[in-house]
Amino acid sequence: MDIKSMSLQELEIIIKEKGEKAFRAKQIYQWIHQKQVSSYEEMSNIPLKLREILEEEYPLMKLNMIQVQESSLDGTRKYLFGLEDGNMVESVWMKYHHGNSVCISSQVGCRMGCRFCASTLDGLERNLKPSEMLEQIYSIIRHTGERVSNLVIMGTGEPMDNYENVVKFLRLLTGEEGYNMSQRNITVSTCGIVEGIRKLAEEKLQITLALSLHATTDEKRRQLMPVAYRYELKEVLKACEYYFEKTGRRVSFEYSLVAGVNDNLNDAKELADLVKGMNCHVNLIPVNPIKERDYRQSEKKQIEDFKNYLNNKGVTATVRREMGRDIDGACGQLRRRHMKNQ
Repeated sequence: MDIKSMSLQELEIIIKEKGEKAFRAKQIYQWIHQKQVSSYEEMSNIPLKLREILEEEYPLMKLNMIQVQESSLDGTRKYLFGLEDGNMVESVWMKYHHGNSVCISSQVGCRMGCRFCASTLDGLERNLKPSEMLEQIYSIIRHTGERVSNLVIMGTGEPMDNYENVVKFLRLLTGEEGYNMSQRNITVSTCGIVEGIRKLAEEKLQITLALSLHATTDEKRRQLMPVAYRYELKEVLKACEYYFEKTGRRVSFEYSLVAGVNDNLNDAKELADLVKGMNCHVNLIPVNPIKERDYRQSEKKQIEDFKNYLNNKGVTATVRREMGRDIDGACGQLRRRHMKNQ
């Protein structure tokens, strides 16, 4: 049993079974999620006997910090964490003027197969538990000594492919008795699993949904993203509109600009026509080249012209600031390189 993945109500049941009062559960929960302790030993107001029982029956899940790379360009830190079963995941810590942001992984590997992403090259190993997602954040907080106020689930993995664990993780992270991160400061990215988007819309969460769009036609999207063979664009966009209707949260469209593939002004026109009338924001991403693929990043002028075209057509578009470029910043790069060197 994984105590760090339990809700407060689930923890209360465990503690009562041990013959303790319910308030002990709240104390333990706060030690784990508000103070991010890494051991029962640190829980100074919990009776020693109870701590020993919990240590024996419910050991606290910990990540092993294998490697940390810090960018000399912007201070971004890339973390490689070892899991208890020997697998590894990556996380990124980014410092912005509006607060610290962390990008976490939701799976070990990924089976979505997007052509420009290093995360998918070795396929999917397994899903991450809620505790393993939380611990990426908590480990970074302990390491930096700074609070994290923003979260993006855009690291390795497809969140909708690990739906139940991701939703439980979000509730643990944003609950008032726990870390209490604002839901409005959280973005969950998906490559477009329609059932997951519609289901998430019903969860009554105030998080931002980000769709990895990357192309304006089904044909072009299939070249980049195999998931497009299963879901047509009109079906995916309809699910995004449904998400906005149910939550009132503006949807973000992620669009990776790949030189000569999807970055000319005709593509910009098609994109503007595609999202016309939707309450959305387009996040243009200069593709981060990986050696296993031959995709190149668009020229700066091409990127600027693309953005300006969208803005002139009434579509809110910005270019994502590149961070951690000198430290294997793209998803999956650091884990893959480490695996190769073992």
